[in-house]
Amino acid sequence: MQLKSPGSTWDEIDFEFLGNLSGDPYTLHTNVFTNGKGNREQQFHLWFDPTAAFHTYSILWNPQRIVFSVDGTPIREFKNSESIGVPFPKNQPMRIYSSLWNADDWATRGGLVKTDWTHAPFTASYRNFKADACLWSNGKSSCASSKSRSRAWFSQELDSSSQNKLKWVQKNYMIYNYCTDTKRFPQGLPVECRTA
Repeated sequence: MQLKSPGSTWDEIDFEFLGNLSGDPYTLHTNVFTNGKGNREQQFHLWFDPTAAFHTYSILWNPQRIVFSVDGTPIREFKNSESIGVPFPKNQPMRIYSSLWNADDWATRGGLVKTDWTHAPFTASYRNFKADACLWSNGKSSCASSKSRSRAWFSQELDSSSQNKLKWVQKNYMIYNYCTDTKRFPQGLPVECRTA
């Protein structure tokens, strides 16, 4: 699932499963882009087999934070840190996309595992899809109205129980965090990582 705005300086919020070898855990990949720049990946091996049953994957996106959740359990929180110079996606309308696409040049163990096309066609199923969002019309967002700002999600944050669940997931199931990748950022970690 992906939220994305059009253009060369797009905003994007990614919630993706990466390919794997049969029997290996599935990797859930998250990323946040602002003005066409991402590099804010976190990846997880979930505590269950995501192919065995339907699960609920949700994104809470409001002016203060983006929270990625699985079955109601937060796995990642990307806070709005514009006050310290970190861009945050809030000025461009986005559409939701859901697709299957071939990313075997990077997504499957760094490109080591290629797509086995003999298993095609590949399918994904969705049910109980629900979106509660601000609408973009005639160059304006409905979020500007007091009615939108009164929606609970518009100012929602993680309570202490959700913060504890988030810490549990990140301690036990996170397999990659850009905020700890000193090889990728030898000149210094991104500013939001140094203040967290």
